[in-house]
Amino acid sequence: MKKIGIFCAAALMAVSVSAQTVTGSKTFDNIYVGINGGVATKATQNSWLRNLDPNAGLRIGRYFTPVFGLAVEGNAYFSNKPYPSTGTFVRGTNVSLLGTVNLSNWFGGYKGQPRFFEVVALGGFGWGHIYGDRTYIKTPNNITSKVALDFTWNLGSNKAWQVYLEPAMVWGLNDHTLADNTLNFGKGDIRYDLNNAMAQLNVGIVYKFKNSNGKHNFTIAQLRDQSEVDGLNGQINSLRSDLNNKDSQLADKDKQIQDLQGQLDDCNKKPAASATATNLQPTVLFRVGKSIIDPAQYAPIELIASYMKNHPDAKVAIKGYASPEGPAKVNQKLSEDRANAVKKALIKKYKIAADRLTAKGCGVTDKLFEQVEFNRVATFDDTTK
Repeated sequence: MKKIGIFCAAALMAVSVSAQTVTGSKTFDNIYVGINGGVATKATQNSWLRNLDPNAGLRIGRYFTPVFGLAVEGNAYFSNKPYPSTGTFVRGTNVSLLGTVNLSNWFGGYKGQPRFFEVVALGGFGWGHIYGDRTYIKTPNNITSKVALDFTWNLGSNKAWQVYLEPAMVWGLNDHTLADNTLNFGKGDIRYDLNNAMAQLNVGIVYKFKNSNGKHNFTIAQLRDQSEVDGLNGQINSLRSDLNNKDSQLADKDKQIQDLQGQLDDCNKKPAASATATNLQPTVLFRVGKSIIDPAQYAPIELIASYMKNHPDAKVAIKGYASPEGPAKVNQKLSEDRANAVKKALIKKYKIAADRLTAKGCGVTDKLFEQVEFNRVATFDDTTK
């Protein structure tokens, strides 16, 4: 029992190591199918070379790791020597469930693809059945056990094909040979008795289907040590912080765009070509490229000053404009200077409180005015709430 426990612990450790070094596989990955054939003969009390039983079989299996797997195998036997014939073409069959252990990968490690030559151990239990006349074989069924070694050669550029040579021992676990040489098939005590065993030598060929990883075999997983993981986590946290900052910057930009859109909507109100103090649309004209108020242009400013003195609660927004000639940056500055010039005149010359006035440069307005001279102006809006 102690030896069995040690073996199981080693097997679990091998599974764990393998699972950590290869990429995960899906349900139908690492499946293979193969055919085999060869000869078998009774292990004892028999002339091996004169009593050979030919057989052929089919094997379907799956590797769960590069080390461990399971296979189902069925073999048909076409003779039952040294016992008399049962009168059928297929004398018997044996179907087994076999565990497989790739010893080369277990002890040598898996390098990313199969080696050219590998050794695989197999072992398991099965069900045997005899057909035809049972004069010398009293019952048709028995419990079997098979142990084998596969000496395998992996072929092809993708290692999808495998050829193997397999020596094996197959026991009839509950068989019993009577004194008259009649085989009491399936009626004895369950035991590994060499007198109730066959030695078998088969040759087989296997095809491994393509997996979800695009290969016909396991692939190595890209492992990272803790320092690499910590470094990647640091990069992720840094990117998250940058993303949060970008979100904040975008929110600020959205607010600036909304403010600028409001200013643009306000600036795009078309000033009238002629105005009076009652509708607060007087217009101050400027010379080309200038922000100095000509003496003749104080009349509309005086109208605004008079209106504000008669309406102590009134507040006025002054908007400056420029014609489209020249760079946009220069025109924007010029429009601001014209609005500020009118504001200063109202404050200094007409003693209007500064907190009742706002000045805004609206840049170029060539698309808003029908007359060219009204590009170079300052206009007024009553902003009293």
